[in-house]
Amino acid sequence: MRKYTIMQFNKEFPDDDACLEWLRNHLYPKKIPCPTCDKPTKHHHIKARKAYSCDYCGHQVSPTADTIFEHSPTPLKLWFYAIYLMSTTRCGISAKQIQRETGVTYKTAWRMFNQIRSLLQEEHEPTSGEFELDETYIGASKPGKRGRGAGGKMVVFGVAQRKGNVSASTPKNLKGSTLVPLIKKRALPQSKVYTDEFSAYEHLKEHGFKHERIHHTAKVWVAGDAHTNTIEGFWSALKRGINGVYHCVSLRHLQGYINEYSFRYNHRKDEKPMFLTVLERI
Repeated sequence: MRKYTIMQFNKEFPDDDACLEWLRNHLYPKKIPCPTCDKPTKHHHIKARKAYSCDYCGHQVSPTADTIFEHSPTPLKLWFYAIYLMSTTRCGISAKQIQRETGVTYKTAWRMFNQIRSLLQEEHEPTSGEFELDETYIGASKPGKRGRGAGGKMVVFGVAQRKGNVSASTPKNLKGSTLVPLIKKRALPQSKVYTDEFSAYEHLKEHGFKHERIHHTAKVWVAGDAHTNTIEGFWSALKRGINGVYHCVSLRHLQGYINEYSFRYNHRKDEKPMFLTVLERI
């Protein structure tokens, strides 16, 4: 991945006008379509406004419409800088840190944080290959039972394609009837899937999958090609980020945090800087 430093950011986006011009060029690579003239026309920037006016009829268009910037009084430069901060960190960044860096209120920083995270949700088409399936639990440590069945924990289920992408969600339960549809969204029939010995995975062969188990209860972690190390590596990154940066999350917002870490994991080998990858999703 190419480096994208803060000096490059400040050079490319020195002020709000530069950010607005980038947004205009991204959304309208050629001329802006004018609904009044009923054709693409030349537009000029209206000074002190986040809008462009048609050179012929005066109809105004705002590139921020229908984006995360719409109706926001926060300067575009601060929005772009918040995106830069969130995309260049490996472990995540809190809304409190965005507040410190940008000078906005915590309420504004929290809104920016969630709006930017909304750009990171990805849908993956089902494909063939080798997949690892696993579940984990997010929540504070409490006395008593650990692992499956522990109290006060939120369940997360993940599918990782070997040498591919990972996706994770927060299912209502871990029954086979709940997990199989989630698996089919990522893996086509006849794909090879690897799991531990959890009972919810017992009938995967009946759904057309080639299923191999690894017996963790016997302290066997790798048996030939059978292992779940890929998805467990993702769980490790997710938990380190939540525990170290966010400290605790609620079920209401957990999926957003999962999407953020999944996006960062899936694009870790991109040649393009992640800041530009996120920016182009606006």
